[in-house]
Amino acid sequence: MPLFTYTARTLKGDLVNDKIDLPTRDDVIAHLRKNRLVVVQVRAAPKEFKFSFKLGGGVKIRDVVVFTRQFSTMINAGLPLVQALDILSKQTENKVLADVTRQVVYDVESGHTLADALRKHPKAFGDLYVNMVAAGEAGGILDTILLRLAQFLEKNDAIVRKVKGAMIYPAVILSVAVIAISVLLIFVIPTFQNMFASVHLELPLPTRMVIGASNVLKNYWWAIGAVIAFTVVSLNRYYKTPPGRLQIDTLLLKTPVLGDVLRKAAVSRFTRTLGTLISSGVSILDGLEITARTAGNMVIHNAVMESRASIAGGETIAGPLQKSKVFPPMVISMIAVGEQTGGLDEMLSKIADFYDDEVDAAVSALLALMEPVMIVVLGVIVGGMVIAMYLPIFDMVNAVQ
Repeated sequence: MPLFTYTARTLKGDLVNDKIDLPTRDDVIAHLRKNRLVVVQVRAAPKEFKFSFKLGGGVKIRDVVVFTRQFSTMINAGLPLVQALDILSKQTENKVLADVTRQVVYDVESGHTLADALRKHPKAFGDLYVNMVAAGEAGGILDTILLRLAQFLEKNDAIVRKVKGAMIYPAVILSVAVIAISVLLIFVIPTFQNMFASVHLELPLPTRMVIGASNVLKNYWWAIGAVIAFTVVSLNRYYKTPPGRLQIDTLLLKTPVLGDVLRKAAVSRFTRTLGTLISSGVSILDGLEITARTAGNMVIHNAVMESRASIAGGETIAGPLQKSKVFPPMVISMIAVGEQTGGLDEMLSKIADFYDDEVDAAVSALLALMEPVMIVVLGVIVGGMVIAMYLPIFDMVNAVQ
């Protein structure tokens, strides 16, 4: 939206100078008059060149969690909706979220519901957030819903960070291994190669293999880089297609140890999301659709959508989930019991709490396994290269004796 600067006078006669993001100058004037301000001057703010690089729209989950908790507290304390949003827009440290909040304030003042205003900003507020807010507005329990949202986002973010954290250690070890091997092949091996060439000694097979790898890396590094870049880009594009995402997600779930972590994280996220939505008053069909879109795994997505179709046809959720072979038998059984007793939301929350602990245990097991494996692999590669280069030296010593 365009940025306008304005000067206005309060009912007490004090001058107010500020900036605001609204579509037109008339909208700014209308906004000021609604807030009982006498307009003195409104003009378009000069455009400023800004260079910024933001991921995910510049709004982090942590910022949204803090925003939601503060919003819940103010609504519970009896502050009007617009006033609470206006306060949040001024005290939110994230500039992108502050701009979004100001636009939400304008939309709410223009007669839109809070959910409709939030729906215009999907990078900050997803489907789950918007639908829960809509349920809270309809039921008159917006403060309670916002508190549940904050708790859900915190726990969901914790699961994501645990899984990502499990990937950091092997990624660091792998990067160090690649750098160490590259330095050996580019700078160290050629020195031995020149020494062996000067004595015209027939080299053992391991030595010839290492020297060959060194020559390939030195002379065709650009081709290797191009192949790696092409592979990464191709896999990324393939993953963005429905068949590609389904195939890659299926392979990831079948990966030893890592697949167990991803499966348990997916179960925790699915059960907590659906349980939170149902307990907040969102219908089971809408809840399943939102949960499928936020699953983060195409296999889980397809299983949940099949469950939605099953519910729409008058059947149960548990049947299609069992056919997917992704969800453990315990989860299927507890969901079936929850459906039969009418306490599905509570049962889903219990499953989520249990699998939060399971994710912790799975991540610890993954790290415990990866550490010795990576060290052994790195030691074998580097040690093998060193031994291969010393084999001809041993032959030279034996020949002298």
